[in-house]
Amino acid sequence: MKNQNLKKDDTVTVRINEINNLGSGVGKLEGGCVIFINGAVTGELVRAKLIKVNKSFCVGKLEEILEPSPYRENSFCHAPLSCGGCVYRHVKREHELELKKSYVEHSFIKVGLSDIKVNDVLHLPERSGYRNKAQYPIGIGKNGVTAGFYAAKTHKIIPCLDCALQPAIFGEILSFFCEFATKKGISVYNEESGSGLLRHLYLRYGKSTDEIMVCIVINGDSMPHSDELCTSLTEKIPSVKSIMLNINTKNTNVVLGEKYITLFGKSYITDVLCGKKFNISPGSFYQVNHDTAELLYKTAADLGDFSGNETVLDLYCGIGTIGLSMADKVGKIIGIEIVPEAVECAKENARINEIENAEFYCGDASSAEKLFENASKAHGELKPDAVIIDPPRKGSTPELINYLARIDVPKIIYISCDPDTLARDCVLFRELGYTIGDVTPVDMFPATGHIESVVCLSREKADDYIHISVQTKDLKREEIVCHEVNEDEK
Repeated sequence: MKNQNLKKDDTVTVRINEINNLGSGVGKLEGGCVIFINGAVTGELVRAKLIKVNKSFCVGKLEEILEPSPYRENSFCHAPLSCGGCVYRHVKREHELELKKSYVEHSFIKVGLSDIKVNDVLHLPERSGYRNKAQYPIGIGKNGVTAGFYAAKTHKIIPCLDCALQPAIFGEILSFFCEFATKKGISVYNEESGSGLLRHLYLRYGKSTDEIMVCIVINGDSMPHSDELCTSLTEKIPSVKSIMLNINTKNTNVVLGEKYITLFGKSYITDVLCGKKFNISPGSFYQVNHDTAELLYKTAADLGDFSGNETVLDLYCGIGTIGLSMADKVGKIIGIEIVPEAVECAKENARINEIENAEFYCGDASSAEKLFENASKAHGELKPDAVIIDPPRKGSTPELINYLARIDVPKIIYISCDPDTLARDCVLFRELGYTIGDVTPVDMFPATGHIESVVCLSREKADDYIHISVQTKDLKREEIVCHEVNEDEK
């Protein structure tokens, strides 16, 4: 069948050559047209129905597996495939790790850095129940208030009270909340009309302390029956130590608003990570996989190879987890973060751990001047021995990368949750004279298409290199389109 003759609803037979990071099997039809089939696994011969046909590719719906793959296994998740979360749930663990290593390698090859070595993926055995954070959209179902996750690329809610990636207690809380809201007749937010109250239920869990935060996102100023809710929920689940309201009255896809109201307990929960206590506020970034976060931070510290006297800048520092986990290995930690609430949390976390060599400041990473403005007032021009950066998925900026090169930072430890933006930024670092070390992927998000990576960038004689102006350098900063797993991780 020739490419130009393909049309929607045709049935095709195809061999799957690989799986992409969205979990779709990839094959080539006769005539060369690339086809993507959700749920198909490397090596399989499958029959699929075409649901989308473009000039250069088409999308098929898996109808029958004619020859199963040796990499296929029974799914550990019972949610519909349309959930879009556990994209590798039907793939053996060993193959998942191979796919993720290949994803990182391909990201560097695409930008011309094929010489960079990518190590095997560091990982832990647990593949389910590892997430300490969940954001559930709330809707109306056949039996009243329901919650779950948005189907991939839609705002259609897939009810799910027992997500395989979440701890089981999250499902208990979700079930209780939906039953309570239904019984009390509490309204649910309607995106089209902007009316209704309940928008999301946002949960956080401290694995080491067993403390749980319940945050109810509402389109209003108050929650009806809140006293009864708090009493009933905490009696049923004593691990709930914080119940909060988040006020979000804007017509937006952003989950959380700016205002929080504490209904019960504390405005934070506590967890222990790398031997340090951390107070976690609802709006602060905290790695979703506790045990693998410890593995990641240990790997980053090992790459730093610190002697104990260094001044280290911790950028995008959040509540200070990375810097504080390394504080006993260096002379001074200076953390910088754009979210004021997170900065205050970081300062408190340093205090409760009796860490005296760490300071935290508010700064905007959108420009180097604003990022370092407050820290420079206290310390003058910053001349760190090393810098740790852990940016959002969109990566760092040319302005920041050029600034770090201009102040001659000899060692930069880059932690990334997106291989594409990591590779893109490494191109500029190399052009500015940095040597790119081995890249180590870390599987922070088992069963999903996401992968964390860490790499050390270094140079010995910065004066030998000409700094490149971002105004004259032709750098194409493309927006990386990436499938989010029911939340904004960073």
